[in-house]
Amino acid sequence: MEIIVARSAGFCFGVKRALDFVYNSIGKDDIYTLGPIIHNKIVTDDLEKKGVKVIENPEDVKSGTVIIRSHGVGPDTYEIFEKNHIDYIDGTCPFVKKIHNIAEKVKNEGKHLIIAGDPNHPEVTGIKKWGSEDTIIIKNPEDLDNIDLNSDFTYVLVAQTTFSYEMFDEIINKFKDNFRDISIEFVNTICTATLKRQREAENIAENVDKMLIIGDKNSSNTQKLYNICKKKCNNVYFIENSEKFLLNNFGTNDKIGISAGASTPSAIIKEVIVRMSDLNVNDDVNVVEEGEKSFEEMLDDNFVILHTGDVVKGKVIRVSNEEVSVDLGYKSDGIIPRSEFSSDPNVIPSQTVQPGDVIEVFIVRVNDGEGNVLLSKKRIEAQKGMSEIEDAYNNKTVVTGNVTDIVKGGLIAVANGIRVFIPSSQVSNRYIEDLSVFKGQDLDFNIIEMDKVKRRIIGGRKELIAKELQAKKDALFESLTVGQKIDGKVSRITDFGAFVDLGGVDGLIHISEMSWGRIGSPREVLKEGDEVKAIVLDINKEKGKISLSLKDEDNNPWKLAVDKYVVGSTVQGKVVRMVPFGAFVELEPGVDGLVHISQIAAKHVVKPEDELTIGEIINVKVLDVNGEQKKISLSKKEADVPAQEKEEAMAAAEEAAEAAPAEETPTAEEAPAEEPAE
Repeated sequence: MEIIVARSAGFCFGVKRALDFVYNSIGKDDIYTLGPIIHNKIVTDDLEKKGVKVIENPEDVKSGTVIIRSHGVGPDTYEIFEKNHIDYIDGTCPFVKKIHNIAEKVKNEGKHLIIAGDPNHPEVTGIKKWGSEDTIIIKNPEDLDNIDLNSDFTYVLVAQTTFSYEMFDEIINKFKDNFRDISIEFVNTICTATLKRQREAENIAENVDKMLIIGDKNSSNTQKLYNICKKKCNNVYFIENSEKFLLNNFGTNDKIGISAGASTPSAIIKEVIVRMSDLNVNDDVNVVEEGEKSFEEMLDDNFVILHTGDVVKGKVIRVSNEEVSVDLGYKSDGIIPRSEFSSDPNVIPSQTVQPGDVIEVFIVRVNDGEGNVLLSKKRIEAQKGMSEIEDAYNNKTVVTGNVTDIVKGGLIAVANGIRVFIPSSQVSNRYIEDLSVFKGQDLDFNIIEMDKVKRRIIGGRKELIAKELQAKKDALFESLTVGQKIDGKVSRITDFGAFVDLGGVDGLIHISEMSWGRIGSPREVLKEGDEVKAIVLDINKEKGKISLSLKDEDNNPWKLAVDKYVVGSTVQGKVVRMVPFGAFVELEPGVDGLVHISQIAAKHVVKPEDELTIGEIINVKVLDVNGEQKKISLSKKEADVPAQEKEEAMAAAEEAAEAAPAEETPTAEEAPAEEPAE
């Protein structure tokens, strides 16, 4: 015969805690429990023998000490104790207390509570009293067919701590399918120990011939264990103790599984196992715990002993609301809050670990006040990360960190789980006004200062960037040749030109090299961020300077000027510049001609400004074109001659017309008579 015992069988943390309160109080005063402290008659009978009395109404106590059981009570009970000055010890399970807090918050926020659980169970009746008067209780998914919800309300669904996890999921799914227009928040308040016990019993039931559930039949969580196992095993037996154990139900070759409810003392479980071992003394009875550990050993060492500061390994049970539950082999599960999972706030636990993963954790507190072991994965990372950071500091090697925060004076980057401060003066080799551009980026840097005691670690990128830029600059200067066309991005604009980033090295386009035409400011042609294709004019490796141009010789307008501006032709142009000896006229962008002062007008001109203004459009006659020297001589005076001659001719015609005698019109008497009509 092989017997497999569930590791989680027996007392849960909440029940044991309340029971310890009772046993530790015996003999000190009159002791009462508000309702049976535990759903196990063997235990309650023992307490009764020791003088512990069970009461149902808090008003029945006049003196002594009342112990509130793990199921918890409503706020009205506390008020009675306070009013009557009755001493009490609150044995409410921390998991149940958490639901009380949720229910009270729901009521204060004007929301409405729904409880998944047994409406007659003392835990559920207590929770209901913390919520609003219209709190709804449902036992199963079918109950949803009989409730009406108001679309103007917001509801919050919680669960009895011992509720079936599978049924809770079914209820949630049915809510989502049937009440899509209702605002509902789902909060899984099933005790982690309960969930663990249910899943472990289910797994054992799948792999045995017969399953034995030990516990009081009035215990809600024990009944649920029985029902869960019935789905996986055809032969499931529910017994309260070894005296009610029927030996003829089991054969010597059976593989038997055992689990027990949260209200079942370990002594009863052990007694049943011993009784089964006596089934046939000639047969080998192999009693094992699911993790290959004997049940005797499990009882002796209480699973595992944990201490604050320990580093242990555990198996991930589940990830809920980004909080990771871990099986440590201890009487309580471990919890890693989101804040203790990683130093990098961008890390999402549910995307990093999955149920079944074995991870290393740091014990922050053995009891977090709610019966769980508070764990940290972040601190494990920090211990390993600190060692790696120290190596990088000593060996002057580069580390990579993700920028998580922008703070006064610099950046915070997380490298190997360690927060590193990078001062703004060390972020780059030049001033950066807006550091927020680095948020979320991975940056390489050196560790330039380190104080392990104060955990003060400073990173620097300035020297690293300088080396990188020098390497890029050396490579670029080796590859560049005069006349080469190169792509770049405008990084900065000044009054005299624009700096272009060629890949870590800047080149300068002077304002005179931006256009064949005349411009007043570089900003007329370029803006920061523009992608440009420039021509290399000059390379000075010693000074680290590169001169660029946007003026492509293929588009030089002077190449066509000789053919376009024929000597003797008259064209239009814009006056762009005055000099003492004349005025320059732009015929097209990049092509200017000179109107000498003697060619401005037929009369004597002292200053060009007396006859012309900047921006004026005038007609000029082409006198000479020199393509090689890029010079064109123009004349306004000669261009004006045809117009002047035309004006003079029109004036002469008008004078002649005025001087000629007017023709006389004959009078009626002088006019010949009309011939009579034939």
